[in-house]
Amino acid sequence: MAYETPITIKKAIENIRKKHYVLPSIQREFVWDSEQIERLFDSLMRDYPISTFLFWKVDKSRINDFQFYEFLKNFHEKDNRHNQKADLLGDEDVISILDGQQRMTSLYIALTGTYAKKIPYYRWDSPNAFPKKKMYLNIIKKSDDIELEYDFQFLSDEEVVNDENHFWFPVSKVLDFNDLSGVMQFIIDNHLMDTSKYTVQQSTFATDTLSKLQNVIHQKGNISYFLEEGEELDKVLQIFIRINSGGTKLSYSDLLLSIATAQWKEKDAREVIHEFVDEINKIGEGFSFNKDFVLKSCLVLGGFTDIKFKVDNFTKENMTLIEQNWEKISNSVKKAIELIAKFGYNRDNLISLNAVIPIAYFIQKNNFEYSVLHSSARETDRRLIKEWLARVLLKGTFGGTPDAIYPVMRNLVNENLGRFPLKEVIEYYKGKRKSINFTQDDIDNILNYDYGSARTYCALTLLYPALNYSFKYHQDHIHPKSFFSKRNLQHRGITDIENYISKYNKLPNLQLLQTNLNLEKSNQEFKDWLQSVYPNPADQKTYLLQNHIDSDVSLDFEDFIDFFEKRKLKLKNLLQTTLNVTQEESETK
Repeated sequence: MAYETPITIKKAIENIRKKHYVLPSIQREFVWDSEQIERLFDSLMRDYPISTFLFWKVDKSRINDFQFYEFLKNFHEKDNRHNQKADLLGDEDVISILDGQQRMTSLYIALTGTYAKKIPYYRWDSPNAFPKKKMYLNIIKKSDDIELEYDFQFLSDEEVVNDENHFWFPVSKVLDFNDLSGVMQFIIDNHLMDTSKYTVQQSTFATDTLSKLQNVIHQKGNISYFLEEGEELDKVLQIFIRINSGGTKLSYSDLLLSIATAQWKEKDAREVIHEFVDEINKIGEGFSFNKDFVLKSCLVLGGFTDIKFKVDNFTKENMTLIEQNWEKISNSVKKAIELIAKFGYNRDNLISLNAVIPIAYFIQKNNFEYSVLHSSARETDRRLIKEWLARVLLKGTFGGTPDAIYPVMRNLVNENLGRFPLKEVIEYYKGKRKSINFTQDDIDNILNYDYGSARTYCALTLLYPALNYSFKYHQDHIHPKSFFSKRNLQHRGITDIENYISKYNKLPNLQLLQTNLNLEKSNQEFKDWLQSVYPNPADQKTYLLQNHIDSDVSLDFEDFIDFFEKRKLKLKNLLQTTLNVTQEESETK
């Protein structure tokens, strides 16, 4: 391996465009955010080193022996995160980037493409949630950030506004400036020397900044690299591991996926797993599973004794076994996710992704892939799984490092084939740190849960065991939230204002309501809504019974405190019964 003569960023960009620079299949995907890219360019402009790259030269005769990918040009967090396979003709050697992919991709996106990341608080399915942005540089003023000198920013077309303190230069345009004459022509064409528009300081800063940027991209050898010319994959893999296993450059799951990719024979592990992650995240109302979850599922469902994330567990033998059983493993995982989606879980209320893995193992071990969702014979299993899931989510069982839980769950499933072993799991963990038994204190805490939290949904699933999950359900305030403003309470003549406000958002005032009914209910007073939806007194009584409201309790808003306390007691008794809370257990905890 030799240290080579540095090249310019312009030359590197040309090599990417020509597919002379590609990415090996063992590389992870692009993960840098826009701020990191902006800081990279600030470093370049300030002559800071950006570290050395490691290139792997692959002879044209060996190109078809490996899988390579193209660099991302237009990053989109939702629709374009995955690198495309590189279609190489094999008529010339290629350079594969072993170390420096994030930096090189950042340069490519900033100088030739776009960056689209979700705006906070927008829904993922909103058409406006992912505006495409290009890299710009304010060439008449330094950055306001004290840690930066140059004001590089990714901006959408609507955000590009030039004023007395901003002139946004599209960074991609610098590729057209082969020499300083291009810089000067741009300065002249855009009247940046016009003292009636800009101060002397601004004009000078613009000229100096653009000249510097042109020099950084076209003239300076900023891409320093070592070149590895060996073509044995094992050697290349060891180099890659040595570079990326230290520090935080690469997450361990990225490294393990890289190894799996290199060792699968018939399938492309990288492509298969990424496609599977995309597929399962579209189930129901959507989830946020990742490759870590899939890799851990492979180890657990593959039956390996040691299921920790470490290189020794990703041997060729283990990877061969996972590849051979991928269809069954992935199908079991998918069915488990479809099942919890049927229970109403999604990315917003599934507290632990890893809690799904034991359910998937149960499905696989019993060959229930085609019966667990709808077969009447599996109704009891569905009920037990739903309760188990609520228990472990409420208890936080899968928080921290849950690796010790999986072998226990596998053993209990193996010893109780044909049924979900909820009773055995509860008994096994009784008195242990990961206990899923509940005490009276636990019940009191649950009753104090707030509207909208993930744990509140878990608790509500225990209170509504017979819902028809063909419909979607929302958490809903029984007495509407809007009624609890101080102004409304005062207008109604209510004096116990703080007591009202402290209680309205808690579990005793919450229910699970079909989405369409929730929208219709809106801000109607509860008793009026009940009368309009269920005009028949018998139907009203059935509704109240299903929602754990005594029929003799006043539904008037002015009697909310009495309503709250009586429903709280009813829910408390119901949870104690459902979760088998005994006086003895409460006293010993």
